[in-house]
Amino acid sequence: MFAGWFLLSCSVVKTTYKITKYTVKTTYKVTKGVGKAVYKIGKFTFVVVMAPLSWPLTHGDIESIDDLPPKDAIRKGRVKKAPYVVKGKRYVPMSEKEAGKYRQKGIASWYGYETLRQKGGHMTANGESFDPKGLNAAHKYLPLPTYVKVTNLENNRMIIVRVNDRGPFVTGRIIDLSAGAAKKLGFYKKGTAKVLVETIQIES
Repeated sequence: MFAGWFLLSCSVVKTTYKITKYTVKTTYKVTKGVGKAVYKIGKFTFVVVMAPLSWPLTHGDIESIDDLPPKDAIRKGRVKKAPYVVKGKRYVPMSEKEAGKYRQKGIASWYGYETLRQKGGHMTANGESFDPKGLNAAHKYLPLPTYVKVTNLENNRMIIVRVNDRGPFVTGRIIDLSAGAAKKLGFYKKGTAKVLVETIQIES
């Protein structure tokens, strides 16, 4: 998808996909050689930019992806459902069929705000530019990327986030959200919250 951006110059291409209970409106842009996709799902907006391979990963303890060095796997596009290793433990993501039925209650945390104070940018496990203010998330087993609905069961706030990273690698937590997502769900100061996570299905 991103490979064709350089052909667009500064043009804009709009595509609409129907998904369960939602419509995804997508705009692709290239400005000064940088490809950017903007996705809108209802009132939620997602800006996707591929990170330079020189940027560090948000999770530097990912040792391999698909039995390759992480950035080699990212460069070759072998990330979406690929097994990966963190601190000697091998994780095997769900199939897309399994992910389509995913629904789980558990504890959410948030991560990555410290990257704002660090020089340069950071790369997620699927090669996207990490935005701590955006609506992004990390999950150990969902394919990358996947959109999920997250409901804070403590205050009933709901948002949709784009899962584009791996984690959290902390016992008892099912999803790591960006600081921006945690703020919208109302648990930024608290640090964690009990949530319901459900995948959103894209229909062809």
